[in-house]
Amino acid sequence: MSDTHEVSVARRVEASPTTVWDVITDLEHAQERLSQVTDLHVITTGPYAVGTGWRETRRMMGASDTQEIWVVDNDPERRTETEARSRNTVFRTVLELEPLEEGAATQLSIRFSAGTTDPNALQRLALRAVGPLGLKLTEKALRTELADIAAAAEALDAD
Repeated sequence: MSDTHEVSVARRVEASPTTVWDVITDLEHAQERLSQVTDLHVITTGPYAVGTGWRETRRMMGASDTQEIWVVDNDPERRTETEARSRNTVFRTVLELEPLEEGAATQLSIRFSAGTTDPNALQRLALRAVGPLGLKLTEKALRTELADIAAAAEALDAD
């Protein structure tokens, strides 16, 4: 049995898909650009691609959490999917870019899901009790992430 929760948000970015992609995949500058990331260490070598991995610490909802994140699917300048695991929960994040106005702007969407395989009774109770609040807090965090990416991409495109 699996229990999955999903949240999706999107926004327009006044920058080209190439610039937005550069911001998303520039792990070396992520800590500077993403306000919720407090530490990031790349653990693989080479360009951003399937198999790229990093250890990231985020501060959300008053707490810090560190995860190892791995790129599991990648279509440059269009889509990237990452995965992190914690015990019996799999976290997936999908970022999709759609060119707007002949590439002068980008529709950027992010979909986050958390799926727990064989949740125990306590996990099921916790999901029912805090599930709706957790989804609202996750949506807020995703909107912040998109705003941070947009600000960085728009600043780069303005240069």
